[in-house]
Amino acid sequence: MRNIVSPLLLGSLMLSGCMTTAATVSSAPTLDLTADSETVPVGTVNRDAADDPAIWRNAADPANSLIIGTDKRAGLYVYGLDGSKKSFLPEGELNNVDLREVMIGGEKTVLVGASIRNDRANAQVGLYKLDTETAELSLLGKYPAGPGEAYGFCFGQDSGGETFAYMIEKSGFVREITLSFDGGTPAATIGREHKLATQPEGCVVDDRTGRLYVGEENAGIWLFDLNADNFVPQRFANINGSELVADVEGLALAPEGANGGYLVASSQGDNAYVLYDLITGTYVNRFRLVDGVIDGTSETDGIEVILGDFGPAYPEGLMVMQDGANEGGTQNFKLVSWSKIKAAVAP
Repeated sequence: MRNIVSPLLLGSLMLSGCMTTAATVSSAPTLDLTADSETVPVGTVNRDAADDPAIWRNAADPANSLIIGTDKRAGLYVYGLDGSKKSFLPEGELNNVDLREVMIGGEKTVLVGASIRNDRANAQVGLYKLDTETAELSLLGKYPAGPGEAYGFCFGQDSGGETFAYMIEKSGFVREITLSFDGGTPAATIGREHKLATQPEGCVVDDRTGRLYVGEENAGIWLFDLNADNFVPQRFANINGSELVADVEGLALAPEGANGGYLVASSQGDNAYVLYDLITGTYVNRFRLVDGVIDGTSETDGIEVILGDFGPAYPEGLMVMQDGANEGGTQNFKLVSWSKIKAAVAP
């Protein structure tokens, strides 16, 4: 990813001190919020199955936006904002999912990508087309993503519209894959890589600034400057048993203005969600979802935030998070209005 102007000072993001052993209960004050809606459960019962969501916002008809969620034992679901199942694509073992809008064969396409784990020795990226009218996914192709077990996954786009996929391999490799769509057929080329010391998973790219954020589950959050000549990360946040409790899982962005907004992280170890300021890298606040009309969340893996109008229930944006211990036993995804979150954590 190139040619993105990035005025943030990386030095302001460097945190001092050493990583400490994570506690199971955070000592930091934590706000209690409740979910606004939830999806129907995934089809795989009595197992750790639901994992990661992505959100497509329908700008022309916000209330008919769609949520894509992985059942990491079986395939990809598409849900409506009311939580109903719209479709399911059986693809076997998928872990994380993301989407971007691209041009394929002269047609604007909602491109969905996922990390495919069917072959534990050889990672693959699955690319799919989302039909926004029928809410169905169709396979475009499966592409090699290097040796090892596919785990985390996210897309990024530079200012020229070039699209990249980032494969987070379970043993620690972070790989950049360049995608092209010449002639209407996707192609994927593996490029730069870097190995973290221990197991990573969650990742997200800020397309505005050319920054890739990766969660190393028992260490913290790393930042890769994708405009730099090297592919070496700098530490963004430590797991310290207070603000951020291991495992750090899903990552999401809530962008504001030219460069600002929040990085949101799943603090799985104490069933909470943590917000960091994207400009300064400083901790802002944290919250958890507790039982209300809808049950709360626990052991959250993947999360996603998309800002904008999603209709009356979500006027400023939507956050979706996986629930690892859904009431009733089969995992699902919870939906929360971003306006509720923002009002609570940054009044």
